[in-house]
Amino acid sequence: MSTGAPPLLMTPGPTRIPDRVLQAGTRVVHHRTPEFSAALAEMVELARPLFGAPAADILPVHGTGRAAMEGAIVNFFLPGDSVICCTNGTFGEMWSGFAEKYGLNVVRVGTDWNRNIDPDEVADAMKAHPGIRGVTVVQSDTSSGVLNPVAEVARVARENGALALVDGISSVGGVPFLFDEWELDFAVTSSQKCLMSSPGLALAVVGDRAWKMAEHGGMPRAYLDFAAIRKIMNRALPETPGTTPVSLVFQLLEAETMIHEEGLHSVFDRHSAMADRVRTRTAELGYTLAGSAIEERSPTLTALNVPEGVDPDDIREHVLNAGILIAVGLGTFKTNTIRIGHMGDIRMSDVDKTLDALAEF
Repeated sequence: MSTGAPPLLMTPGPTRIPDRVLQAGTRVVHHRTPEFSAALAEMVELARPLFGAPAADILPVHGTGRAAMEGAIVNFFLPGDSVICCTNGTFGEMWSGFAEKYGLNVVRVGTDWNRNIDPDEVADAMKAHPGIRGVTVVQSDTSSGVLNPVAEVARVARENGALALVDGISSVGGVPFLFDEWELDFAVTSSQKCLMSSPGLALAVVGDRAWKMAEHGGMPRAYLDFAAIRKIMNRALPETPGTTPVSLVFQLLEAETMIHEEGLHSVFDRHSAMADRVRTRTAELGYTLAGSAIEERSPTLTALNVPEGVDPDDIREHVLNAGILIAVGLGTFKTNTIRIGHMGDIRMSDVDKTLDALAEF
């Protein structure tokens, strides 16, 4: 690298943390005090517009997003239950793997990473496999940059009596998300993506239908017991079970404050504009978009096929020498793809700096 400074993080996460958020995280108070309970409650309230969930329970889960994803499996389902998992990317496949490890029968749909999930395919799978209890889908899968049609998939699940569970880890706070309007049952995001905080805290939204499933089923659980988290969060002075990651709560509170200061629609517009800039300029440089038949792409990340004969690791190393960290591909796209994150605190000037470095390769 050209300097001793940390690289600019143009990755799918962790993303850059603003100074205000870093400073907020230096504040440490005891997690069983009125002062902290007030901050915890405010953090949850500021998350509601990001999820589009004005009334549903929002649970802080001590762990990264995958902890809450795994928690959804053990809280809502029993071994032998059948679920549909939309697997057109690494993280859709990861959720299906969790389900299988807990003994669920998994029906995979949308296994082609080159396209969006087709709700009709989900509906066909429902007909072919009666008794489906849940459908999992990733809104923005950072392995390909796809943006899946969550509302339509959720409608199919609901019409067939199944829960709709959504991974919004790389989308909530950067892409419109409407938990109530889409009639979702469970959704999760994590602190280190669009919420521009340090890794280690997930937020899970649980709707009424999911709570009923948890009350009448679920597997043995302790650390990831959503009902236990809800019980203590619903006290007059909200808390979480065990020792709360206090610094992360203060970071998230400050990050959400910054998002609301900018305005949600302005945040969404900024992400869309950055995505457009990346895709326009990289096309001029000879890159093509990964996922040949993807019709709707995420504003928070772009996955690019590198020019023929070029090693993605060489591009990544070149850009790193310019002080910028990007990501290489995952899974199906591992050998010929680079990934540029443009989410959270990233601005157009950061995008241009990254594209200038790519242009010099």
